[in-house]
Amino acid sequence: MKELVLASHNQGKLKELQALLGQQINIRSIGEFTSIEAEETGLSFIENAILKARYAAKISGLPALADDSGLAVDYLGGAPGIYSARYADGQGDAANNAKLLKALEGVASSQRTAQFVCVLALVQHADDPLPIICEGLWQGQILQAAKGEHGFGYDPLFWVPETQCSSAELTPEQKNQLSHRARAMQLLKKRLAL
Repeated sequence: MKELVLASHNQGKLKELQALLGQQINIRSIGEFTSIEAEETGLSFIENAILKARYAAKISGLPALADDSGLAVDYLGGAPGIYSARYADGQGDAANNAKLLKALEGVASSQRTAQFVCVLALVQHADDPLPIICEGLWQGQILQAAKGEHGFGYDPLFWVPETQCSSAELTPEQKNQLSHRARAMQLLKKRLAL
């Protein structure tokens, strides 16, 4: 496999995954083939990743990689979870972050544990009966206020204990060594023998 399509229009995610995968495989965006997103009707990260991968493979005719990822906050019962990107009704990262801070208002730091979750699903074709599934978890805590300028999504609110800073304070290189996506991609690379 020399090329695959990523089932996402998110350029930040495309750039991050290409850096993690390396140059052996070229990743193209589903945006080259359609502006329509796959319907995420699953109730888990795994279900949604498979749905998106199958859709991208069908539209593009290429092997497809889908990433379904999000933030699961323990105090909130795993929310925003699979709804992370549209937590604030699709109003974007700033609105999502504001809603999360509001939901955790007054909650002690010790109860603000969370993990970024990434599930990668790779299908060779739309009807692939054996998708490759790889999961990565990144443990941390939700800060009281945003810190840092890098990254996207909930990165400014996600405290990384091993580096003693927020995810948004890490360089892209550091993040690509530690993140949930990095962990899932390491598993995928092993599965693909890259």
